[in-house]
Amino acid sequence: MVVSIIGLLLFGKLLEPLWGSKELSKFIFIVNLSTSACVFMTAIVLYYITQQEIYLYTPFSGFYGVLSGLLVGIKQLLPDQELNLFVLKIKAKWIPSLVALISILGSIFIYDFMSYLPVLLFGMYMSWIYLRYFQKRLETSLKGDPSEEFSFSSFFPEFVRPFLDPIASVFHRLLCGRSDARGETLDTSPLPGSDSFEANRRRERGQRALEQRLAEKLAAVRSSEGGTSLDAADKV
Repeated sequence: MVVSIIGLLLFGKLLEPLWGSKELSKFIFIVNLSTSACVFMTAIVLYYITQQEIYLYTPFSGFYGVLSGLLVGIKQLLPDQELNLFVLKIKAKWIPSLVALISILGSIFIYDFMSYLPVLLFGMYMSWIYLRYFQKRLETSLKGDPSEEFSFSSFFPEFVRPFLDPIASVFHRLLCGRSDARGETLDTSPLPGSDSFEANRRRERGQRALEQRLAEKLAAVRSSEGGTSLDAADKV
């Protein structure tokens, strides 16, 4: 619970100025509900395939699916923002992939991690589907984010992407086929340069939000220092 509250406060502080409180609450609700449904269905299917009751009685739960989904949102809006992780500096766009890798390796060596792994992975995947195809963008009347910087293969290293792109394109057509028929999502063949333009616009919005928060913190520090100096002068 403590980890979930701290993670929600930290990640929400980055995303709420860019999305707004309403969209952030909507995102948390959709990701949490869809992740729970996917985990439940997977457990039922695995039980029917293997006939092992462990899939019915293992407690798969927690808020970690939403936290991993918020990391995907940070990857989308602030991909080039560098974060300090102990002695390493890593860009925000690689954080979800790193968390997924650590979770998979941890579940191999530590049995207790296995109960968190499906929630984490489904949380990332369902949040990516929502942001990629269904999130309504305020600056346009369209939905989704078709940029290459936010494609499914962007979660993986460069040498793996040629093998993943054909598989991802099948699901892309399945999801976009219905939406494009209703005109709800962006065209699957954007104009040249539109992907990079959209990514640059997201980076600029994220950078402005960060600069605004830093300016507010700096103003608060200066005002507190000014109040302290005035109190000291009064005492003298």
